[in-house]
Amino acid sequence: MGRKVKVASVLSGVFICMAAIGKVMYDTNVFKRKEKHITHKKIPENSRLRMLQLSDLHNKVFGRSNKKLLQTIEEAEADMVVITGDLVDRNTRQWTQVFSLIERIVSVYQHVFYVTGNHEWDHPLTHPFLEGLKERRVTVLRNEHTALQINDSLSINVVGIDDVNSNREKVGQAFDGVDEQLYTILLSHSPDFVNEYKDQPADLILSGHTHGGKVKIPFVGSLVAPGQGLLPEYDHGMYRIGYNQLLYVDRGLGTSVVHVRFFNQSQISLIEVTHRD
Repeated sequence: MGRKVKVASVLSGVFICMAAIGKVMYDTNVFKRKEKHITHKKIPENSRLRMLQLSDLHNKVFGRSNKKLLQTIEEAEADMVVITGDLVDRNTRQWTQVFSLIERIVSVYQHVFYVTGNHEWDHPLTHPFLEGLKERRVTVLRNEHTALQINDSLSINVVGIDDVNSNREKVGQAFDGVDEQLYTILLSHSPDFVNEYKDQPADLILSGHTHGGKVKIPFVGSLVAPGQGLLPEYDHGMYRIGYNQLLYVDRGLGTSVVHVRFFNQSQISLIEVTHRD
C-alpha cells in the first residue's frame, strides 16, 4: 500500500512539473490581445480613440517572420500605434527582424509613436537605432509632444519622455506648451513616472517595463518587477492616479534576463477611449 502511495505521489509531482513547464512555455511564447475601454469628458460625443500599445518586445519573434503578431496588429483597426520602449534588448546583435516588423506596421498605420526604454539606453548603438526608426517613419518622441488630428472632431496630444529609470527624462520640456484642453496621452516606458512626478497634465499614461511582474502566483500576485522589486505596486493593468488620471501598464511581449513568464501571458493592448458626460 505504501509503495502505491509513493508511486502516485511521484506521478503527481511529475504531472505538476510538466503542467507548470507547459504553462511557462505558453505564457512566454503565445501572446494575446488585451482590450480595455475607458471614457473621458475631453473626447467629443460620437467620437472614439483606438490605440494599439506594444511594449517590451526585446527583439522577440513570434513564429515565422512575426506573421501572427502582424496579423493581430493589422486587424486591430486602431487610430494609432504606440510603442513604449525596449523594442530591442541591450544584447541585441542585429536589428533586421525588428526593423522588418516596424516596416510592416508603418505600411498599415500612418501614426506610429515610440519612446525609449532602459534597454535602448543600455545598448552601445542607441542613436543609430533611433535614427533607423525615424527613417522608417516612426515618430520618436524624446521629451517632446505633438498634437494629432484623429478626425474632424477629435484632436489629442501625444507626449513622450525618455526612460525615467535611465535618468533621461525631461518632463517639463516634454509638457511645455501642451494644450490642456485636449485629451493628453503620455508615453513613459516605466510606470515609476507616477511616483516621481505629480500633477502633470496627462489624462492617460501608457507604460510597460514591468513584464507584468514576470511570475504571478495565484492569490498572491506578481513576485517581482524591474524598478519596483518584490510584490510590485504597478505590475500590469489600469490604475487610477489621482483625480481623473489613469495609468495603464502593459505586460509586454518579450522577456529579458530570465526568459520565463508564469500566469502572466505575453500581450499587446488595444485601448479604446470614448465620450463621458
